[in-house]
Amino acid sequence: MPRLDPHKVPEVKLDSGAAFIEAALTREQRRGLFERPDMSVFAIVQLTSKSYTGFADGEEKDPTVKVRVTLAEVAQDDRQAQLVAEVMRAMMRRRRMDQTLDELGPGAHDVEATIAEALAHHPTEAEYDAQNERRRGNRIEHHG
Repeated sequence: MPRLDPHKVPEVKLDSGAAFIEAALTREQRRGLFERPDMSVFAIVQLTSKSYTGFADGEEKDPTVKVRVTLAEVAQDDRQAQLVAEVMRAMMRRRRMDQTLDELGPGAHDVEATIAEALAHHPTEAEYDAQNERRRGNRIEHHG
């Protein structure tokens, strides 16, 4: 097992093995991702280290580790997406509290804004509950 100098942090790259993600996506999600490049889905994944470079003394390469998705579940409906998003927000809050949010590296890191944007067209919990109440009321009226 390689050991890095304490001051080095490896770059993480996703390898090409995406079979678990593909298997977790519905037919509609696959088509949507193809037809609408800005479409997003929420997923919970397990990442497993598959290869690494740049750890030997005197090696010129920056340390890099390739990870593969070895287990994946994709939210299949709005409710599941909301649950995954809430878990993500809670984890992000923990990183903020632990002051580790800056460990993400370069790029946009506003997780809350990204999640809010992804959920912008999904019903809120209150809208979902209101719809369920209306449905229950309609069933009672028709059967009562």
